Amino acid sequence: MKKLLSLTLVLILSSGFFTGCKKDKGTPPKLPPQESMTIDFSNFDGQKKSADMTSGLKGTENSNFEFAATVAIVWKLIIDINIAVPVASFKLAIDQTPVYLSKNNWQWSYNVPVANVTYKARLTGEIRASDIAWKMYITKDGTGGFTDFLWYEGTSKPDRSGGQWIIHESPQSPAAILQIDWTKTGTSTGTVKYTYVKTDTFKTGYIEYGLTTNPLNAYYTIHYYNGIKFSDVNVEWNTTTHDGRVKSIDYLLGGIWYCWDSNKVNMICP
Repeated sequence: MKKLLSLTLVLILSSGFFTGCKKDKGTPPKLPPQESMTIDFSNFDGQKKSADMTSGLKGTENSNFEFAATVAIVWKLIIDINIAVPVASFKLAIDQTPVYLSKNNWQWSYNVPVANVTYKARLTGEIRASDIAWKMYITKDGTGGFTDFLWYEGTSKPDRSGGQWIIHESPQSPAAILQIDWTKTGTSTGTVKYTYVKTDTFKTGYIEYGLTTNPLNAYYTIHYYNGIKFSDVNVEWNTTTHDGRVKSIDYLLGGIWYCWDSNKVNMICP
């Protein structure tokens, strides 16, 4: 009987010991919002564009809108060419279930189809004292393949109110090419700023997109290389009515606002 009691006591104590030593995985970090890596070009995409930045000054009835669209789409092309895979991989992460790796470290693993090619994505998130560190590794099998290329990395605040991404150009040219700084304060406000950081002619160029509570509730602040020098363009518009205005001291006379109405026709600014 004593032996039975002793054995029972040992089992109880052992059970308590192992339960107490079980690792607490905690809660996985929250992914940054998808908007942290995207700029909305829908108001200007699909319009007729020209490589001639003065083409909007020929007196056509929608020249103000066309000029704004031309400058915006220059940046859209830069972004689309360089981060198609990073954006696609990040959009799919939200639908995945992360796996616990070690203390404060989690991993999301899944496939990403882009332009008839399937990539393997591996996103890691590390919970740190004041932020969350993210790293996205991409693998491509077959011809021209590569393994665990660190395509982008970044940090975000635990409450998802802001952060930064660093985008690397490609497996063949792994240097950083774009830096994304973002904020998010609600569904109607926030900012995303793309800065070109690769060491070449376009370095330091940027486009900032933001949502505000103003009547013209969306804006671009653009600093870009026009082939001769860097120029600045400001664009503001309403995302519902689509009227807006544009200003550029280098291309529009007087450096004042030039407006268009909801039909994208030139109008005198109120």
